[in-house]
Amino acid sequence: MLHVKKNDTVKVLSGKERGNEGKVLRVNPKTNRAVVENLNFMKRHTRPNPQRNIRGGVVEREGSINVSNLKVVCPECSAPTRVSQVFLADGRKVRQCKKCNATLDK
Repeated sequence: MLHVKKNDTVKVLSGKERGNEGKVLRVNPKTNRAVVENLNFMKRHTRPNPQRNIRGGVVEREGSINVSNLKVVCPECSAPTRVSQVFLADGRKVRQCKKCNATLDK
């Protein structure tokens, strides 16, 4: 289980996007990578396809970032924090902020 989930706000710790924050769009647990909104743009050369209404050319889109370079930003204390996992009284397993002990999962 990864510490990053879809729709989390994360801060990048290292790499060319260090210090930037963004929302997680997709997570791939098999490769330990996540795609963050408006970060790590890469160029893709596409061929035109009239059947799918795709124009050819160079397209920029977000590339993936390794989750070890991401830290979750707590919505309560708005600080980048480590994540711990705790069991609630009803038996659910939720992620918790290490700084303010707020639950990250709703």
